Amino acid sequence: MQRIQLATDLSISKTVHGMMHLSGWNLSKEERLSLIQEVMETGITTFDHADIYGGYQCESLFGEALALEPSLREKMEIVTKCGIVLQSPNRPAHRSHHYDTSKAHILNSVEQSLKNLSVEAIDLLLIHRPDPLMNPEETAEAFDELHRSGKVKHFGVSNFKRSQFNMLQSYVDQPLCTNQIELSPYHLENFEDGTLDMTIEKKTPPMAWSPLAGGKILTGQDEKAVRIRAALQEVGEEIGTDQLDEVIYAWLYTHPANISVIAGSGKIERIQSAVNAQKYRMDAHQWFTIYQAVLGHDVP
Repeated sequence: MQRIQLATDLSISKTVHGMMHLSGWNLSKEERLSLIQEVMETGITTFDHADIYGGYQCESLFGEALALEPSLREKMEIVTKCGIVLQSPNRPAHRSHHYDTSKAHILNSVEQSLKNLSVEAIDLLLIHRPDPLMNPEETAEAFDELHRSGKVKHFGVSNFKRSQFNMLQSYVDQPLCTNQIELSPYHLENFEDGTLDMTIEKKTPPMAWSPLAGGKILTGQDEKAVRIRAALQEVGEEIGTDQLDEVIYAWLYTHPANISVIAGSGKIERIQSAVNAQKYRMDAHQWFTIYQAVLGHDVP
């Protein structure tokens, strides 16, 4: 498994296992542990969470499984996110859906995540969404306190654009080490608006969420999806795979931004496809065949 260095003392697996849908996989805690072990046997060591996933349940479900085999903790990296507030039966005090990046909220969220995950420290904490009411001094104070206490080792962001990243970084002592953003052959926004370019400029390798566009590329019947699938099949034949998801992952891995992809499936064969794709490399012709299929026209 290839590794991506985010900081001097933090590397992650190039393929990351996403826990967003863990509560929907209907697994016993023993089955959850078995899945974690199977995933780690593929070489994946990084697990991506957020406090809100599964109506605030997924972290606990993972933590229950990890508690059955606590020795696994030292062999993995745990990423989690905070900053989104959702109405939920599990959070009866929440009155609405909004963002909260205040010091108090971040500190409380981390304390709850540590408890839920059955761990003493989080390897990487991300602010989940840009907050128009963010007071960067408060956010920075929370980061500093969490780092000094040893509860969080590193920090980053998710879904931040260039100005938002730069604004927060100007207040934070420790470098923000990643930006988790939506990247897929279906959604090019972050390719085109400078967000991905910024990750290269800042030397902060990005994490790609929804790399398969929620399955839309593989099953969608709209003209764009059909067009992309035809290009994926053509390129797949050239690089040596008939698995279109592997071609998608390989397309992302080929980009010089050093992208890690979040594969959020409960099926080990789907996770294995994301791992297998690391062995493929596309030349410029192949990469642009897919890119131009997404655009629907030739590049200028």
